[in-house]
Amino acid sequence: MDVDPSNYNQLAINENDTHSVVLSYLVHNCYIETVESFVASTGMKQPADCIDDMEKRKRIYHCAVEGNALKAIELTEQLANDLLEKNKDLHFDLLSLHFVELVCSRKCTEALEFAQTNLTPFGKVEKYVEKLEDFMALLAYEEPEKSPMFHLLSKDYRQQVADSLNRAILAHSNLPSYTAMERLIQQTTAVKQFISEDNAKNGSQPFSLKDFLSS
Repeated sequence: MDVDPSNYNQLAINENDTHSVVLSYLVHNCYIETVESFVASTGMKQPADCIDDMEKRKRIYHCAVEGNALKAIELTEQLANDLLEKNKDLHFDLLSLHFVELVCSRKCTEALEFAQTNLTPFGKVEKYVEKLEDFMALLAYEEPEKSPMFHLLSKDYRQQVADSLNRAILAHSNLPSYTAMERLIQQTTAVKQFISEDNAKNGSQPFSLKDFLSS
């Protein structure tokens, strides 16, 4: 029997399913010690090669976030040797991170040489032209941190690239690139929006995920 979406709050949730959702999130984000503690406390079976995989992905992630993009590229090629060859967008983003680090270190000559050798070839493809221009424009400023492209120097941008890299590595290994928790939130949002639209006829407020999570 189909369940009325408005009654989803009354459904019982299996504890093992909840544990699986939590474990998926922890493994995805490489929380190694927490995974080990969680598995031990819940009695769940740890996926094969789980720890080794997390250690490798965590190292790559931190290299990207901490500005060592070339090392992240090297480690990625060792773990998934054809990933960056197939994913040009991600390869460009990682090379750009190294360019940014050179600019931030005021190694402008080295940055220009690196760009000419490694980034300029991407300019043959239309979708990279604007991004390439933004990165190259950083060289025109004595204080690139105060330029209109300052966001390219931010930790948030490095984390964005690192997250994309982590998802790509997981997908390359035929593993989910998004956690079960993320997919559940997406599904919950879709269901709640459907109910909200149906109830809007009675004057109910539109669904807000932010309000829902804080309620």
